[in-house]
Amino acid sequence: MSNRAVLEVIALDAEDAIAAQAGGADRLELVTDMAADGLTPSCATFAEIRAAVDIPLRVMLRVADGFAAGDIEVLVAKARELRAAGAEEFVLGFLDAEGHPDLVAVERLVAELDGCRWTFHRAIDRAVDRDALRKQLADLPGLDTYLTAGSAKGVDDGIPTLLVEAARKGEPGYEPQILVGGGLRLEHLPELLAAGIDAVHIGGAARPHGWSGPVDAAAVREWLITASTQPPK
Repeated sequence: MSNRAVLEVIALDAEDAIAAQAGGADRLELVTDMAADGLTPSCATFAEIRAAVDIPLRVMLRVADGFAAGDIEVLVAKARELRAAGAEEFVLGFLDAEGHPDLVAVERLVAELDGCRWTFHRAIDRAVDRDALRKQLADLPGLDTYLTAGSAKGVDDGIPTLLVEAARKGEPGYEPQILVGGGLRLEHLPELLAAGIDAVHIGGAARPHGWSGPVDAAAVREWLITASTQPPK
């Protein structure tokens, strides 16, 4: 991979995945039902996408809108099915009613993943204490990424937090890669990449016609070019 930010793109189906790979995406996040901000796709959808592209896939483990885990047995069953179908990377993240990480749910699911790499998603942006959350999760196997906008309101409001966290890279709880997504726009990239952010995540930005339309390879390529011309430190 060249010296540029990693580019992750949301894919809902094989058509999205093919276009994202054609545009230069490094990795896909697989979800369904964006009306609920992304839920776990079916094993059949995963299999179709896995057969269509050869870039890494991270599969969402989430069965209901919001950041409560819901029925953990359902989540565990879905994780087990996806692992059996060949899934090797995942996305998850749950909070309790007070906004603290739901360690019981997260640890149960991570145990099922058996060492697979995974992203803790934007639940961190709703946490009552981001720093405490990072430190509580620091020793969980496979956690290598935080998907975050820095704020529940999106990147516009979260940039100051993202810059502070980027500067803490390597400290306890801050070893995982920061993957910036959530209202991210091309004009945000120079400042973020200059601060050392080396991974970005796009969903709607890859779809000129909105979520009712497919991923557009040209839109993905524009992000790739911008990430390439603003290499991280």
